[in-house]
Amino acid sequence: MADNSNSNDNDVNSFQKQKNKEEMQKQLITFALMILFTIIAFVVVATGVMDGMFVIPVILILAIVQVAFQLYYFMHMKDAGHGMPAVMMYGGVWAAVLALAALGVITWW
Repeated sequence: MADNSNSNDNDVNSFQKQKNKEEMQKQLITFALMILFTIIAFVVVATGVMDGMFVIPVILILAIVQVAFQLYYFMHMKDAGHGMPAVMMYGGVWAAVLALAALGVITWW
């Protein structure tokens, strides 16, 4: 009976090690992508390859993608049990968007 529980523990440990290895690979890939996006943003601004009208939207899109990577991979929002913090964060973003839209309408209408 002791042999059975020992092999079961080894299976759990090897499964957990594999899961941790896959998680670390995802984290490293995400980190490399964020560094690449940062380099792209610096190159776009420093070299002036794009018209000034397109630089700001490109940088904002890269920033939004980086924020998503930060939330989902480094803050573990993709994991189970993070539903309420995600709702609160998305609610805060929604409130900020509404406030900015209201200020924009008040200012430019």
